[in-house]
Amino acid sequence: MALQQQLEQVIPPSLRGGCRAMQLNQHTLTLSANNGAIASKLRQMTTEIAAKLHDNGCEVTVIQVVVQVHAPPCIPPPETRSISLSGKTHLTELAERLADSPLKDVLKRLAKRNEPK
Repeated sequence: MALQQQLEQVIPPSLRGGCRAMQLNQHTLTLSANNGAIASKLRQMTTEIAAKLHDNGCEVTVIQVVVQVHAPPCIPPPETRSISLSGKTHLTELAERLADSPLKDVLKRLAKRNEPK
């Protein structure tokens, strides 16, 4: 079984998304935590984690925890949308046919605000 899967079986569910097994070298397991709070909790649990991993057949005697903050994914800005010239004309015509009402005001503002493509 992969080391990450074994780790996920022995740590609490609340920590699973925030930590990753980086390497196992000479019985020393290095864990990566997304933030200091997760790292602190993992450090408190190192003895328990090592014992559970040992019970699962993984020879771990030392656990090191490092904080590696991952940059959030770059989210592109939302695409700006506009109304076509014919759409703008239809909105204006509809607004002119309506009696004075909040809907008429909104349709007029919408037609004015959006420039044609």
